[in-house]
Amino acid sequence: MRKKNIIISGGGTGGHIFPALAIANALKEIEPDTEILFVGALGRMEMEKVPKAGYEIIGLPVMGFPRKPSVKLLKFIIGLLKSLKMAKKIIKDFNPDAVVGVGGYASGPILRVAVKNNIPSLIQEQNSYPGITNKLLAKKVDTICVAYDNMDRFFPKEKISKTGNPVREDLLKTPEKTPEAFKYFEIDDKVPVILSLGGSLGAKTINLSIAKNIKQIANANVQFLWQTGVSFYKEASELAAEYVNIKVYDFIYRMDYAYSVADIVISRAGASTISELCLLQKPAIFVPSPNVAEDHQTKNAKSLSDKDAAIMISDMEAPDKLIPEALELLNDVNRQETYRKNIKTFAVNNSAQIIAKKVFELVK
Repeated sequence: MRKKNIIISGGGTGGHIFPALAIANALKEIEPDTEILFVGALGRMEMEKVPKAGYEIIGLPVMGFPRKPSVKLLKFIIGLLKSLKMAKKIIKDFNPDAVVGVGGYASGPILRVAVKNNIPSLIQEQNSYPGITNKLLAKKVDTICVAYDNMDRFFPKEKISKTGNPVREDLLKTPEKTPEAFKYFEIDDKVPVILSLGGSLGAKTINLSIAKNIKQIANANVQFLWQTGVSFYKEASELAAEYVNIKVYDFIYRMDYAYSVADIVISRAGASTISELCLLQKPAIFVPSPNVAEDHQTKNAKSLSDKDAAIMISDMEAPDKLIPEALELLNDVNRQETYRKNIKTFAVNNSAQIIAKKVFELVK
């Protein structure tokens, strides 16, 4: 069997990078001699995370489209033209059998060049509302893998395949309430746990909501794991210093252990996090970020809250409602069970393997 060359492009946030790495691992699992090249955006987190996972990556000088006319528009145009030129060279040198786009700035130039050269191409759209890049390329690519129903509102129906979102494999291998996880965080396995996440870069509103209600958390029968992101870590550490039941982290590296101990999870509503929570059947409170393209996080969270599978609290309401709602949910076991049961219906197992098989089908 001839060795395949596959390009995976995209990134910007963990929500794009972790699915991309999961797809790469699945491709190698099916055909171990597959050569995989990542294409990302210079200065973005994929340039660090991908090499750590053992894959080669090339960075493009591409950036997001500025929403207001400014000097950034000129930088965007220059960066895009340079990126398209680089993409042509990458395609020529690597000679891919297929190209996979996972969203983010870098997927645009490489997919454009790929479809122009009739190279089989696939988009993996994580969100319930697609980004501009994927909407523009939808008519030209061969296959579009999605995680939500009714995506034919945005994409050609005949190209859509519902595959779910790939998640980090280690999360599914760690049992709930494993003793190693409690030991890792140095917490009591007899006291309930709230896990608060702000995405890989932190979440200002979630952090400020916790800070505002920190005494209420300290006085409750709860252990609180608070991932702040780098920018709020110092302030959060000082606020929580006197409270033994609140533990502060700039970044939690053992997310498998964090999910294992958590009774409920507070989070933004990025597609990857939602997919993880669906597979792990965790009761969740989502505070969608209002600062994302097309407000897609609100649409992600609403798709679950409308089916009584999670709670959604708006960014504006969070400072007053988030912590009281979380503590109320923690004390309502029946409601937790309802959310567990309903969120499970959104889960799709083996997403990365399903997508990898579709990539190889395109090559054939």
